[in-house]
Amino acid sequence: MTASLPSRNSSLKKLVLIWFFWALIILGFQGIVSARYQPNRPDYATEWTQYETARTSNRDKDFLTEPVMNHQVAWDAEFYIGIAVGGYDDPRITTGELPDGSRMPLSYAFFPLYPAAMAAVAAPLKLFGLNPIAAAALGGVIISLLGTLLAMFSIYELTRKELGEEGGLRTAFYMLIFPSGFFLAQVYTEGLFLGLALGCFVLIAHKRFWAAALLAALATLTKALGLALLFPLFLGWAATVDWKSLRGQASGAAKSWFTVLNVTALLSLVLPVLAYLAWNYFLGEKAFLIEHEHFGRGLFNWAGLSRGLDMMMTSFRDGSIPDRTVYYAIEAVGAVVAVIACLFTARCYPGLTLFSILVLVLSITSSSPQSIIRYVLTVPALFVFLSRFGRNTVFDRSWTLFSVLMLGMLASLYTFDMWVA
Repeated sequence: MTASLPSRNSSLKKLVLIWFFWALIILGFQGIVSARYQPNRPDYATEWTQYETARTSNRDKDFLTEPVMNHQVAWDAEFYIGIAVGGYDDPRITTGELPDGSRMPLSYAFFPLYPAAMAAVAAPLKLFGLNPIAAAALGGVIISLLGTLLAMFSIYELTRKELGEEGGLRTAFYMLIFPSGFFLAQVYTEGLFLGLALGCFVLIAHKRFWAAALLAALATLTKALGLALLFPLFLGWAATVDWKSLRGQASGAAKSWFTVLNVTALLSLVLPVLAYLAWNYFLGEKAFLIEHEHFGRGLFNWAGLSRGLDMMMTSFRDGSIPDRTVYYAIEAVGAVVAVIACLFTARCYPGLTLFSILVLVLSITSSSPQSIIRYVLTVPALFVFLSRFGRNTVFDRSWTLFSVLMLGMLASLYTFDMWVA
């Protein structure tokens, strides 16, 4: 049964309060762990991390050593801050060597909307005396948190019809406490991307296709996976078409065809396509070059996936490096649970599930099994699946305890610039 307006308003207030205190707890926790202990270095989570996780690994990386919001900045955050502060060619951004011996900033592998939003938020923050890097880092955290709040509102709205008020709140909460959920409060794109993507689904449900397509276009400019929103947009449009009336139309009744087909809504699908084409025109060539030559990523990169799976299986059989075994186990379990979630949500949430499947498949097959636990954070079917089980009190308490403990461990590792995802 659909919730009454007073209970819905009460739930929205609860979401805001949960979001607010979650943000304070995550950010505060990172400060506490950094003051309380230090990990053993380097990190042997993968074959290459030992060379990137020494105490002095970030010494020459200006965008990762600024003290303000430093606990929320690691790994890819360098490139988002660099783009926000000085553009894609800022000389302080780490470069990668190309086959011809030349070097190119690795920032070109990252999409522009998130750093552009960071720069916009950072501009007024500089009035408070923050230097450009500090302002950009704080701006990135603010954008991530606001995107996360939108994602919470949206996933609550999408699930409360099936799961009720408490179920909608639970789904949003499970998203926040997922083991990699701390990324939603860091200088990373996941918070903004989830907010835009899930907001798109809410607008599709309300048949506001142009607004939904606009959010899909913005999501596409945040991560390439945003283009996958085309498919649920198309399914949403198809659901508005009266196919029986369409078959009964006379061939010459152009106006009736136009009306029945809801062509205006169909045309909205061009927005995310145009966003992707614009990115590809201005940045695509360099982005693909860096992705392939430096990060070893590409569309359906079966060779890279095969090599990565071999390394994963070797770590399981050998077990002599516990860091690596546990890391790959977390990646594998994250992928398996996400696949199962998609199977169990397809009937009630076809569009959401289709998007989740595309995100999962494209992410996993782009390279070796790496960062999967972060990638599945943008698989919304996962939280719906878990929330259904959460109707059972024992599962709810058990999953919450397990997830929060894992969240604390991974957030701690990220805080110390160790490899998480």
